[in-house]
Amino acid sequence: MDPLTQGVLGASLPQASVRGRHAAAAGLLGFFAGMAADLDVLIRSDTDPLLFLEYHRQFTHSLIFIPIGGTLCALVLHYLIGRRRHLSFSQSWLYCTLGYATHAVLDTCTTYGTMLLWPFSDARFAWNTISIIDPLFTLPILVAVLLGGRFERPLFARLALCWAVGYMLLGLSQRNEAVAMGHALAAERGHRPVRLEAKPSFANILVWKIVYETDDRFHVDAVRARFAPRVFPGDSVQKLDIDRDMPWLDRRSQQARDIERFRWFSNGYIARDPLFENRVIDIRYSIIPNEVAPLWSIELRPGAGREEHADYRVHREADTDRAALIWRMIAGG
Repeated sequence: MDPLTQGVLGASLPQASVRGRHAAAAGLLGFFAGMAADLDVLIRSDTDPLLFLEYHRQFTHSLIFIPIGGTLCALVLHYLIGRRRHLSFSQSWLYCTLGYATHAVLDTCTTYGTMLLWPFSDARFAWNTISIIDPLFTLPILVAVLLGGRFERPLFARLALCWAVGYMLLGLSQRNEAVAMGHALAAERGHRPVRLEAKPSFANILVWKIVYETDDRFHVDAVRARFAPRVFPGDSVQKLDIDRDMPWLDRRSQQARDIERFRWFSNGYIARDPLFENRVIDIRYSIIPNEVAPLWSIELRPGAGREEHADYRVHREADTDRAALIWRMIAGG
């Protein structure tokens, strides 16, 4: 989730549990602690472009790490904020821990995948109920937290938490409706999906990306769920077959191992890029939800040495026409 949303939700939980003059301080501590888990993005390597994929949303997002993360935040933030606001260290620790605890749960509501049970499992949980950026979710929480700190009343933060839970439940309902529409679309085509998922498109819970797998292909479509429902047919692409798509690749090379790392990160939804034959793409995400146009990929080089890594690529090109197309889909056009 974006840092602002993580921060304001992190602020709302400790603020909802305190009244009086400590409301603003609790909100500040929760705000910064609520963002802290994403410091794992600093774990990178100049020689291994995929290293950050293994550590982002890993141990810092684990449920077992919450009291540790809260303690680390308190050790820093108590002396910057808590002590100046006349809080004891135990109070700072409590507010930081409550704020930190919201982070992994919120991330799990998105589609990226969060290792909640690390180190006992490396499964990536994704409930697919909200986009990584959604102003309609974030702005009411931000307003409520600011009012709670200004008027020193926990009621505003409690209303913010109610809004957050209610919005997630609506997202869950929308996701289930989108899944049902995806299965109906597959059945119309005579397909029996091996698996099918619905993911919210950018910044809304009205239009959903449908990705389903058949024996040899991935199919990508979009639907507008429940409210003026509509199907936006998309495209399909063959699943990655290394022997067919990249026969030159040495299976003992680092690039081959990087494909398997990328496969784990992408939950198996990988294919060769239809436009760039040496790229392997994650088909779960795209700017236009019914397109096979990835947000990220790995690029391999036929002439690379056995120990050379694949390159990680990000593709986020957007223009006015594409933004207008997304808006028309959201508006039901």
